[in-house]
Amino acid sequence: LPKNLLFQLLGLSIATLTTVTHYGLHFTVISNISLDSNPYRVIHHAAFYFGICLSMTLILAALLSSAATVRESQCLTAMGFFCFALAFCGLIPAACWRYTHSTEVEESMMDVYDLVYEEVRRNTSSIRRQELTAIHEAYLCCGKHSPYGDTANIEHKTCPSSQVHDAGQDCLKEIQDFLKKHMDFVSTLLGITIGFTVYGMILTSFLWFSIYFSSNLDRKGKYILR
Repeated sequence: LPKNLLFQLLGLSIATLTTVTHYGLHFTVISNISLDSNPYRVIHHAAFYFGICLSMTLILAALLSSAATVRESQCLTAMGFFCFALAFCGLIPAACWRYTHSTEVEESMMDVYDLVYEEVRRNTSSIRRQELTAIHEAYLCCGKHSPYGDTANIEHKTCPSSQVHDAGQDCLKEIQDFLKKHMDFVSTLLGITIGFTVYGMILTSFLWFSIYFSSNLDRKGKYILR
């Protein structure tokens, strides 16, 4: 039972991280601005649904394993194993995607910032100016190093007052650094979850066989006198 509680806590941790990632200010400010041609919004929503499904699967697997242990049910044990196996089958592609597309999220987020910044520089939209201000306030950064000359006018209009004179707070670098820390944490949690999922499959397998053999021994020990 303590092991099953650990699986439930792991599922809740994944659900918490998924919710923070989906509704956190750093991510929503980019998601709300990104265009349909930019892949960030699709990745943003896909990660949320995947994380919620994964956490629910792990919690369900833990509950089924607990019930199977108490009731010594082969059916519940098999269902618990299936849930662990289902989680494992989802985790492996997710981990592979994380390492094969490690820069895709980062590049899509910086593309959104570049787009908004350049449109504000060309004075094409007041809405874009508000969006750029929102990004600066979320990441506590101020502008970027632009090859098109002086950008002081943009920064004075869109940067937080505490960041206007801080030339080191380049927004592209701030987005990159923030995302790197976040993705490192996601990778760690993915690795831990894969390890515990494999452990859960092994545990439920042993539990199923122990229930199966014990029930067979009980039947063999019964005799009927005729």
